[in-house]
Order: sequence, then structure tokens, then C-alpha cells
Amino acid sequence: MADETIPGPAYRIETARLVLRNWNPADAPLAHAAQIESYHHLKRWMPWAKESLSLQEQLKYIRGARSRFDAGESFAFGIFNPDETEVWGGCGLHFRQGAGVLEIGYWIHVNQTNKGYATELSAALTRVAFTVENARRVEIRCDPANVRSARVPEKLGFTLEGTLRQSYLGVENRPRDVMVWGMLTAEMTQSPVVNFPCAAFDALGRKLF
Repeated sequence: MADETIPGPAYRIETARLVLRNWNPADAPLAHAAQIESYHHLKRWMPWAKESLSLQEQLKYIRGARSRFDAGESFAFGIFNPDETEVWGGCGLHFRQGAGVLEIGYWIHVNQTNKGYATELSAALTRVAFTVENARRVEIRCDPANVRSARVPEKLGFTLEGTLRQSYLGVENRPRDVMVWGMLTAEMTQSPVVNFPCAAFDALGRKLF
């Protein structure tokens, strides 16, 4: 019987300097340490960041994220160094804006900032969204005050489509503005996204692209 190709999702993505893969419960200690170490770096922008995060809470999140990943509801990835001995952050593709639209999210370990990793992984996730998930649109949203984060979609050729005023509750439930950057399917091949080498693999380790 001929082997049938599994169209997706991408369970593992390899870039020039990173490994992105779906979380495994065994990753909980590394992920927990990374978040605790990065708390003061993250707390301004990430309402979910907790200084008192417990290992059990981290494990609960990972198990839930893996369940949603397998169900095709949301794709959360750990960001690892090439030999997967360190967690350098987390990222994901999320259906927050409805069918056919995927939103990229990411956070980077405090010791790994200013190295271009957010741009590198966002380029890879953009390709996965369009190529594997057949998205018609990819978004990156960020606070206008988060200048570093805003540079990521700008570098990749996303279009700044506007700023939504007081559209979400940030840290301490304070209303915050959000910039909306978008890219459509036909725009990817003409964007800097294609200049970032990457490969994606299905659940059986077979290359998707």
C-alpha cells in the first residue's frame, strides 16, 4: 500500500539557528526555568507572565498546548537551541482572528534577545502558515511601545494596516493599543520571508517543505 502524505500540521521546524517544535511534557522544567529567568523582561508586554509560576502550572500549560496542537486548534512551539538542551522562548500560530487567518506570537529568553531570533522564527512560521496551513492571511500584533517587536514584521515585509486603540487589556488590566501587521498569500514570495532558510516536518518526521 502506498504511503499517504500527512499534510500537516508542522510538528517540527528547523531554521538556520533554531529548532521550533511542539511542546512535550518533558520540556516543563526547561520551559519553567526560561520563563522565571525572563519574568522581568516579559512582564511589561506579556500579561500572562508570572513571577511565582510553579512547575506544576508550567506542566499544565504544556499538556493543554499539546492537546490543542494535536486537535489543530492552536499551534504552540517551544523555541530551542540546535541541540534542544535549552529553551530560548516560545512561539505559536493561533486562530484568534477566525478561519483562514493565523496570528504569530512569540517571546524570547532574556539572554537571547537582540540576536534576530524573533525575525528568523517569524519568517519560518509565516511560511508554515501559508504553505502547510493554507492560510489566506497572517498577522503579527504588538504594542506600539514595543519597538523591538514592531521591527520584526517590518523587516519581513508585513504591511502595517493600522493601530487599534485600547483594544486589549495589558498588564494590570490597563487598556493598551495594538498595531496590526498583515501579509496575504500572494505577498509572501515577494517578501524577505523567503530569504530565511527553514524546513518543516510532519508528525512522522517527514519533510513538508
